[in-house]
Amino acid sequence: MTPRRTITVTGEGSAEAVPDLLTLTLAIEVRRDAAGAAYDDAGQLAAAVTDVLREQGVAGLDLRTSGLNLRAELVWAENQGQKLTGYVASTTLVARVSPPSAAPSAISAAVAAGGDSLRINGIEQGFTDSSAVAALAQEAAWREAEAKAARFAALAGSRLGQVLSIDQRPEQGSPIPLMGDMKRAFASEGVAIEAGSVAVSASVVVQWELASPESRAG
Repeated sequence: MTPRRTITVTGEGSAEAVPDLLTLTLAIEVRRDAAGAAYDDAGQLAAAVTDVLREQGVAGLDLRTSGLNLRAELVWAENQGQKLTGYVASTTLVARVSPPSAAPSAISAAVAAGGDSLRINGIEQGFTDSSAVAALAQEAAWREAEAKAARFAALAGSRLGQVLSIDQRPEQGSPIPLMGDMKRAFASEGVAIEAGSVAVSASVVVQWELASPESRAG
């Protein structure tokens, strides 16, 4: 039996869209002489930050505590070794803000509520539903894979037959800045946040059967 001739290629594609969601990561960090005081004060500040975010329109389902830590703070002193200087309590709050244009006001309110104990650990822009832009990226990846496979098949004196397997790779997204009016719209309060666009990438590995030029597709 003649072994089946196949070709396997990888196609990659991407699609861009303006994000409609901003994920904000905030941390509260409090230093006190006693562990209980550090823990209690961190909790009160976290509650205050959560309350003002709700007042800014962030829904309860879009607020999540992702970390809680209480530790002793030690320093090295010459001729004394390690010395206890106090206790540090910290907690992390993740807030999903939509639309992203509401983010500067929400961040300013959170900073005012958290004061010197607040840390902004980062923001990430994305989509409340990424299925539409992901579908466009997948289509682009398929088109590239098919074009690449057809080109190699022609070089080999063959053509593409039936598809034998499809392996979709995980999607990835990365922010691509946009300038102009969108940037100005986000600068209404506090630090300006560029709206940007988010490029969702897709990758697919496809295997085709190679058919001779005169045969009919299976």
